Amino acid sequence: MNSPRDSIAVDTKSVQALDSAHYIHAFTDTKALATQGARVIVKGEGIYIWDSEGKKILDGMSGLWCVNVGYGRKELSRAAVAQMDVLPYYNSFFNTTNLPAVNLAKAIVDVAPDGFNHVFFTGSGSEGNDTIFRMVRRFWDVKGQPQKKTFIARHNAYHGSTVCGASLGGMSYMHEQGDLPIPGIAHIQQPYYFEHGQGLSEDEFGLKAASWLEEKILELGADKVAAFIGEPVQGAGGVIIPPRTYWPEIQRICAKYDVLLVSDEVICGFGRLGTWFGCQTLGYQPDLITFAKGVSSGYIPLGGVLVGDRVANVLIEQGGDFNHGFTYSGHPVACAVALENIAILQRENLVERIRTDIGPYFKQQFEALTDHPLVGVANACGLMAGLVLVKNKATLEMFAADKGVGMVCRGHLFGNGMIMRAVGDRLIIAPPFVITRGQIDEMMGLIRSCLDAAHADIKGRGWLQHSA
Repeated sequence: MNSPRDSIAVDTKSVQALDSAHYIHAFTDTKALATQGARVIVKGEGIYIWDSEGKKILDGMSGLWCVNVGYGRKELSRAAVAQMDVLPYYNSFFNTTNLPAVNLAKAIVDVAPDGFNHVFFTGSGSEGNDTIFRMVRRFWDVKGQPQKKTFIARHNAYHGSTVCGASLGGMSYMHEQGDLPIPGIAHIQQPYYFEHGQGLSEDEFGLKAASWLEEKILELGADKVAAFIGEPVQGAGGVIIPPRTYWPEIQRICAKYDVLLVSDEVICGFGRLGTWFGCQTLGYQPDLITFAKGVSSGYIPLGGVLVGDRVANVLIEQGGDFNHGFTYSGHPVACAVALENIAILQRENLVERIRTDIGPYFKQQFEALTDHPLVGVANACGLMAGLVLVKNKATLEMFAADKGVGMVCRGHLFGNGMIMRAVGDRLIIAPPFVITRGQIDEMMGLIRSCLDAAHADIKGRGWLQHSA
């Protein structure tokens, strides 16, 4: 394919100047960005994107965990245009619905785990978790237990960036801005074996990490705890894959103390782990599921909540009005695009392909990076993976946090046409579902060459001089 410079004329400097003058970016020091200028992305096709200088980049993060069916899918743009021509918008308030929203709700229920028959639509995952916060509290009110209000979440979890979503999440740097978390939210430690599992087998650690939930429930009082929320695999926290014993034990504890179990599947939902929802891969049955991103492959904003029968039956039969919603809940164009996206996943067997073919190959190739002198451990689940950068492979000694080794490596990756994300000294990846074995080989070659360049860079700075 020709680069976009052959078809899209862009004055990069002018765009960067306008960007610096007017655009406040998410999770960015905008003043610092102005000194170097933003990367201007102009085109995408398959698993690749191109910037305004004509550079081809392998997008190992699927945009932001979302462009699962790849860039340039004309089926999705046609679905949007066709719906815009018929009904570009109408709201779902005032006893009103629309055909794409109804059909999408049914399509999602059809691929959901057993016991999920209702959907509430939002515009994003953050709005989905805000909805769950209100829905769970309403559930316990209707049940005559209004004192059950407290949510338990995990440190280093990400559940959105609204006031409620950021509070549910366990990112301390987010809590430092805006006096968060809000009341009624508590946190426990994450199930990160590399950091907390020393001296235990992975199975033993999974049970220990789950026990932290029981300890927190008993500390707060089971009569006060409404729900526990967690991502099947923590995404923005660094692709933290819990031991296989963790989630079944979490479910047992929630059932024991009558605590609702919420699975935040904004990243893991719609196939990334090789099942339609991540809870199916990790072996648990939640009461509520948050979704977004992959439902539309990021082509248009859409999110929502899958509501399990236990919660839905109470709210529908006894709850009366649920005074919550959004202007764009059930947006007909977004729902039409999501319907076609689900059809693509089904037609091309992309979820099964992750489970039986491309996922195992990706795991094998990614985990082989463990032999690199900078890599302490590398692991993958479905099409999500992360590796830990270490100073000493024998002792797994980490670099000092102020060195910013993850960002050093990320710089080499971006500079050489490969997108991975740095989370501290973890490098993470989540490629589009349409990636081929040949493209995985290409990706691993890029990662290895960039790790080699980073290793030489770090060694040249003297940061490896005390390692074995």
